[in-house]
Amino acid sequence: MSEDLDVSTAGPPIDTSVPHSARIWNYWLGGKDNYPVDRVAGDEYIRTFPGIGELARASRGFLVRAVTHLAGEAGVRQFLDIGTGLPTADNTHEVAQRNAPDARIVYVDNDPLVLVHARALLTSSGPGATAYVDADLRQPEAVLTQASETLDFDKPVALMLMGVLGHIVDDDEVLSLVRAYVAALPAGSYLVSYDGTMPAGLTGFGEAQDEYNDSGAVPYILRTPAQVAQRFEGLTLLEPGVVPHTHWRPEPTADGSLPAAVDGYCGVGRKD
Repeated sequence: MSEDLDVSTAGPPIDTSVPHSARIWNYWLGGKDNYPVDRVAGDEYIRTFPGIGELARASRGFLVRAVTHLAGEAGVRQFLDIGTGLPTADNTHEVAQRNAPDARIVYVDNDPLVLVHARALLTSSGPGATAYVDADLRQPEAVLTQASETLDFDKPVALMLMGVLGHIVDDDEVLSLVRAYVAALPAGSYLVSYDGTMPAGLTGFGEAQDEYNDSGAVPYILRTPAQVAQRFEGLTLLEPGVVPHTHWRPEPTADGSLPAAVDGYCGVGRKD
């Protein structure tokens, strides 16, 4: 954990005795905003599934490519990033405003540690804007009401649900939440989403996730690629569809081949 951050006075109490998904993810990405309990859990996960670091980096790569496309070619100027987690490199507002300085971004999370770091998120370039909403994904009305203070929901919005829906245990609730949010968006908006998926082979991912879920942290449910694809029903999927993170419009390789697939699927869909 950053030594200059006094969590005792910076915000709500933070439980440092139980591993936390956002802090473990931060550790896998090489960040410093984590505690010994998170590093222990992260290392245990790596021992069972060494590919988790690659998956974490692939997830961030998809975010960068998707936001770059939307803010650039698609002309989107508003982003609603729900379940943003801890800031690392290439956060949504940084990528969006590199391509469109007037982009407006709202981050949403209800994690005390993310709230502590809200000031780091509340920075913006040029004519754009960045805001933080302390709210729960499971309460769409509250999220949308607060987000409307920064975003204009009469204009297209990119809704980003990146690696967060795995924390919703019930499959039907996942789809219900996605549909509630998408219904509130105007035509021309986008859904951008990814999550870890059931391993295609004997990778150790499923076993590592089961051990993590038994650690006392908030469980994370691995779903099938088909279940991830269900989130985009009724939307027009951008090419190449719902694919592994590393296969969504990757940088061209020297021999023209695709990078190795990871156990995580993603997609971008447009509301017409």
